[in-house]
Parts: sequence; C-alpha cells; structure tokens
Amino acid sequence: MSSILVINPNSSVSVTQSMQACLSIITETSRHAIALTELAKSPPGIETDAHVEMVVPNIIERIADEHADAYVLSCFSDPGIDRVRATTSRPVIGIAEAAYLAALGLGRRFGIVSLGPSSIARHLRYLQALQISGRLAGDRSIDMTIPQLMATDVVETVLRTGSKLRDEDGADVVILGCAGLGSYRAALEAALGLPVVDPVQAGVALAATTLDLQYRMKAR
Repeated sequence: MSSILVINPNSSVSVTQSMQACLSIITETSRHAIALTELAKSPPGIETDAHVEMVVPNIIERIADEHADAYVLSCFSDPGIDRVRATTSRPVIGIAEAAYLAALGLGRRFGIVSLGPSSIARHLRYLQALQISGRLAGDRSIDMTIPQLMATDVVETVLRTGSKLRDEDGADVVILGCAGLGSYRAALEAALGLPVVDPVQAGVALAATTLDLQYRMKAR
C-alpha cells in the first residue's frame, strides 16, 4: 500500500480536522494510506507573504522526517513548492496547482473564493507563473483570518461571494481558495449550480493518480 502525507503547513489542528472530514470521499475508497499532519512550529494561519516564506523550512523539515510515497502541500499558496520538490524524489502536489488543473477541465473561466484580501495578489502572481491567468474570471475575498474561519459558520458569506463570481465575473467554475473552506463545497454547488473545487480534495486525488499511474519523477 502506498502512502500519501497531507501537510497542513499551519499549526491549526481544527484546519487539519476540517480537511480530514472533507477527504472522506477519497479516504473511504482509496487503496492508499492517507495521513494528515499540521506543523506546530508554524503560525495558526498562512495569510501573508511573510507567513508563506516562514513555513517553507518547516515543510522541508517534515518531509525529511516522515517518509511517504507522495506529499500534498495543503495551503492554497503552495508555499515554496519548487524548493520543496527539489528536496525529494517523491511527488509533491500543491493544492492550488491541483485545483487550477481540475478547474481547467470543468469550465472555461474559474473564480476563486479567497480568505483574505492579501491573498488575491499572491494568487495572481502564481497564476501568471503557471501561465494560466487568462482563465481567471475573478478572485474575491471573504475578509477573514483562519482562526475566525474555524470559529464561525460563514456559509452565507461564501454563498454571496460565489454568486458574485458567477453573476458579475462570469465564472463557470468556483475554487475554494483556502484549505479550510472545503466544508462549504456542497452548499455552494447546490446554490450556484456550478462545479466547485475543494483544493484539498483535488490535491489528494492528483497525488493518488500520480501514484496509480506510476509517473516517473524528475531525478533530483
């Protein structure tokens, strides 16, 4: 049995638990052993460019300490993904990149429900680096921190934001742009009538496919 380690790069146990619940659709049927972990040395939320940079050494340290057949970086900023990939010969999947790849196959233009306004510019830089920014319909923030998100039911805020992405920005796919938003996927899909991508699900599904198809990884 192959193993997949899902790394929550922040220190929030509640975020890890939320991701675990959303992954039941995969873990209940997968032949892979899927484990999740958070990083105690990291801040409770990754909300700024400084936070993104801060957690990269923690991710690299955890990968060095824990063997897995594939790793999933479960933060929508895909922190330091090129540097992390350079440290291992195993597949490393970023949930943002996985979500974008899923969205490209589901519609023409995708919208992103982001956690905070500082995330929007960071997402755009990454989309430009991936050369897919032309498929972005819009990126709208719900103006929250991770601790606030975990302590509050924000379904109405998420639904309003998703509706604006559909009706004002022209999105025909919506991506939940935070690892802690996955619990709202079903409600958002029902309200919008559009496909909604949970990046954590997309990342783990891509890791499983990578292992199933035995893709050859680039040598270090």
